[in-house]
Amino acid sequence: MKKSVLITGGAGFIGSHLCEKLLNEGYTVICLDNFITGNLENIKPFIRHKNFRFDVHNVSYYIDIPGRVDYVLHCASLASPVDYLDFPIQTLKVGSLGTHNALGLAKKKKAVFLLFSTSEVYGDPLVHPQKESYWGHVNCVGVRGCYDESKRFAEALTMAYHRVHSLDTKIARIFNTYGPKMRAHDGRVVPNFIFQALRNKPLTVYGKGRQTRSFCYIDDMVEGIYRLMLSKTNMPVNLGNPGEFTVMQLAKLVLKFSGSKSRIAFRPLPEDDPRQRRPDISLARKIISWKPAISLEEGLRRTIPWFKA
Repeated sequence: MKKSVLITGGAGFIGSHLCEKLLNEGYTVICLDNFITGNLENIKPFIRHKNFRFDVHNVSYYIDIPGRVDYVLHCASLASPVDYLDFPIQTLKVGSLGTHNALGLAKKKKAVFLLFSTSEVYGDPLVHPQKESYWGHVNCVGVRGCYDESKRFAEALTMAYHRVHSLDTKIARIFNTYGPKMRAHDGRVVPNFIFQALRNKPLTVYGKGRQTRSFCYIDDMVEGIYRLMLSKTNMPVNLGNPGEFTVMQLAKLVLKFSGSKSRIAFRPLPEDDPRQRRPDISLARKIISWKPAISLEEGLRRTIPWFKA
């Protein structure tokens, strides 16, 4: 029998790419999404696939899936600053209630559980680059706390299920990821810059643009998640591209590859905006033999035409 994978948030950016990857690998895929940030267009190519099933569902409520489920990938989340600042309570619910419901399903089905966590668990880090052993520097009552703490709670709950119920759990700490299927008004820096550049509008840079980020192309990220899903590890693993760029460097690359004449518009730094963000992926290299293969320059060359189209 084909193995069955449930993906919460499967109509979102990363989730929909995972649906495609798993279908190509021969899995049966069950996709759940309530479209608070997901998009039906992202999964439209799979709707008629014989091994694909889609249900509209808010995972903050009980999840009931008939039949066999071998893997539960809890991808559902409001991961963009635009979204979690607009919907802080829903963000906390999907990280807490949604994670609890997804773990409950995995326990019932005796399935492997994989949590999509985030580099935001490290907050505005005091350690650079960030290793999985770093506990983080997070303002739990700040405006970003709803997202950061929802993921930190989700990780704690996942490990509790692993220890108490012997559930086979995985935790992917995902760093900045970009590529086709991102929303133009996503609120994250890569789609923001591309959207502005293609319309010859000013590129919005916060502060002086000296804050650093690491950008992982979606194909690399999906491969890392797939390998982690099949791995033996139960502890958190960083997934991201260790290449480090300032926001200004990114802005100049977007202008170069888009051919835009946009200028740079500087704005004040948002509250609790991280100054540095770069993953240490030594653990991922060791246990799943994974490292990104696509450079930022190549990734932008692939992403900008998608936004143009």
